[in-house]
Amino acid sequence: MSLVLGLRRIASRQTVWTCRRMNSTAAETCEIDVLGTKYTPDAWTNATPSILDKAGRNLLHHESHPLSILKTLIFNEFPNFAHYDTLGPVVTTQQNFDSLGFAEDHPGRARTDTYYLNASHLLRTHTSAHQLQLLAAAHTNDNSVLVHAKNAQAAPNNERFLVAADVFRRDEIDASHYPVFHQMEGVCTLSHADVQKLAPSTPDDIVDIGPENPVQPGHTAEDVHKVAADMKRTMNRMVTRILTQATAAQRDAGSEATEFPVRWIPAYFPFTSPSWEMEVLFRGEWLEICGCGVMQQSILQNAHANDRIGWAFGFGLERLAMLLFSIPDIRLFWSTDPRFSNQFAPAQISSFRPFSKHPPCPKDVSFWISPDHSFHDNDLMDLVRDVAGDLAQDVKLVDEFVHPKTGRASRCYRINYCSMDRNVTHAEINDIQDRVRSRLVSEFGVTLR
Repeated sequence: MSLVLGLRRIASRQTVWTCRRMNSTAAETCEIDVLGTKYTPDAWTNATPSILDKAGRNLLHHESHPLSILKTLIFNEFPNFAHYDTLGPVVTTQQNFDSLGFAEDHPGRARTDTYYLNASHLLRTHTSAHQLQLLAAAHTNDNSVLVHAKNAQAAPNNERFLVAADVFRRDEIDASHYPVFHQMEGVCTLSHADVQKLAPSTPDDIVDIGPENPVQPGHTAEDVHKVAADMKRTMNRMVTRILTQATAAQRDAGSEATEFPVRWIPAYFPFTSPSWEMEVLFRGEWLEICGCGVMQQSILQNAHANDRIGWAFGFGLERLAMLLFSIPDIRLFWSTDPRFSNQFAPAQISSFRPFSKHPPCPKDVSFWISPDHSFHDNDLMDLVRDVAGDLAQDVKLVDEFVHPKTGRASRCYRINYCSMDRNVTHAEINDIQDRVRSRLVSEFGVTLR
């Protein structure tokens, strides 16, 4: 009979970490249960309880949540696309990296950047992880994937689709960064006959294509210009309509603009070429909207669709939602306080009204890094989030130096603790800070100063 040695149940009740020993002398074996599927941890495992807690929160399915409102507005702008918003967060390294042409040494693969369940499975870092899966699903008649489609009749072969989902990346702690955020992915593929039917390019459609932003082998410059122009017109139309709604809803801001200058900046992404970043001038500032480009033909080839050419885009919903809804702190998207959630209604853009302002409680932690342990800034970020949760407002490196004689590195970080809905006490924060300090020693071998 199995002897259950430890069972840690995360607050969401969606994730369970279980360790068992078959008998009193056998080695302990562990499993991570994420949304009903079990994974065996190994040396790559670094997903923390506070991160796994966010799996299954499904903010995009709360129709009055700002992120869900924005998702629905974007879905409505693409009536001839299939819509996906229920794909699970766990993907393979092949889906997340290999299928998209990421180099083996790409920094996105590093454990310092990505949350791994084990060496072969991770929490997706972008919605592009589903590109090949969705493109191939129609060819293989994979109903386990196709069943997730909404508006499927508009693109029954997944030749055009949108994906909205949560994504996970190890990141810093401040008002605009969070380790779990949401992306919108758009893919449009066209046959050669479709490309010929596209409207001719105009001077406004011209984008930079050249040696630094090249046409792929096997593509003609004429086809790429047409496909890029189609993408550009589609994206311009979507952004203009959404920002027009935002300015109409916020007349007190003194703006009811219906035209928004856009610029297209050449960029690099492993899965598109040529590629661009789209920026729009909104309220006097250039706002980065998305990355986009002509899909790598190898992706289509691997999906048994080599007779087509495609364009794709992807962007984070939080950045745009913070601007549209005047939300000052990214942590608010995860708030369960009704004073936040009750401010919003389905299909409406409205400005957030602050309901509390509490002073931060700053605490510093200084330490020598052990030469026997690797240490990355994101290790501290995850530790603080695991201990303090959303009480951590920001963490900043305020001092670092290397001892001239011993060569040991010293760092000092300032952690600002601040609740979004109540005052915190020094006793409460001192207890949290003591746990942070203790875990830094036990997990990373640092010497506190």
